[in-house]
Amino acid sequence: MINLFYLLKPVIPRKTQLELRKWLAHKKLQKAINEWPILASSTEPPIYWQGWPDQKQFAVILRHDVESQKGHDRSRELMLVEKQLGFRSAFYFVPERYKVCKTLRTDMVNEGFEIGVHGLKHDGKLYRSPDIFKKRAQKINHYLSEWNAVGFTSPASHHKLDWNYALEILYDSSTFDTDPFEPQPTNLATIFPKWIDHVEYPNEEHLSHSGYVELPYTLPQDFQSFVIMQQKNIDLWKRKVDWIAEHGGMVNVVTHPDYMSFGNDEVGIEEYPIAYYEQFLTYIKEQYADRYWHGLPRDLATFFSSNVAVRSTFTASVPLCADSVSPTGVEVVA
Repeated sequence: MINLFYLLKPVIPRKTQLELRKWLAHKKLQKAINEWPILASSTEPPIYWQGWPDQKQFAVILRHDVESQKGHDRSRELMLVEKQLGFRSAFYFVPERYKVCKTLRTDMVNEGFEIGVHGLKHDGKLYRSPDIFKKRAQKINHYLSEWNAVGFTSPASHHKLDWNYALEILYDSSTFDTDPFEPQPTNLATIFPKWIDHVEYPNEEHLSHSGYVELPYTLPQDFQSFVIMQQKNIDLWKRKVDWIAEHGGMVNVVTHPDYMSFGNDEVGIEEYPIAYYEQFLTYIKEQYADRYWHGLPRDLATFFSSNVAVRSTFTASVPLCADSVSPTGVEVVA
């Protein structure tokens, strides 16, 4: 179904695509009422969990997947919004879909932001076959090295966590605690980071690391909330933040500068006012002052891998999809 969508997508008008997604979202919402936006079973902390740094109640990381040249060009405005409110975030760029400005990347890092890689081409083909993935992984690793990046996110939240051994990453953030609206709705069912162990590949001599940290996003995505569901406030975000804070988890929100409207002009059919995001940041800052630990995704992944994952002795830490295929071609059953 995913492959068919990407095959037909270029010939379907954008407005028609949005209307179809709205219709599908309404149908899915009726079936997912008990598991979205809150999945009650996702509150179990990781083994050896001892809490967040400085005894903070919960963690907050901010992430932006930059889908297009428009989003790339709006990134500086988004940085300014966050800086004014005392936050820093990570921007993930698609290396071979649009021109990624080196000066922008340098300025982001100098200002305390993080750079990561968002797929390779954003064409829906990354995980189509082991051969395609291995070839693209080599290019992705090149950009990771060139950009001095340690984080990866996959377009459309496509994921095969057992293939990511080929990526030279500290962390991946291509999954979610619960999100039935994604094309691959398999959830990680946790509001905490998770260690993905590579010991099941002992014969892969090229491995430079034993595993990586998975950082599932834990709030509904902005595009789904404000464009597809056409919500006119951030009540859903606030409700989920309150619940995550209550259970000591991780607020990991995915937004896209591509869909944010920064001006006073009329908001486009696939945009929402930047004021929603500003309200979200202000809510966290004021409602939970001094109670949350805020860092970049790479900071959180470093903390988790150093203080939690290294204490673990378990080897089958990732719930693989029943239809997953390992890089060796052997079907992996959960």
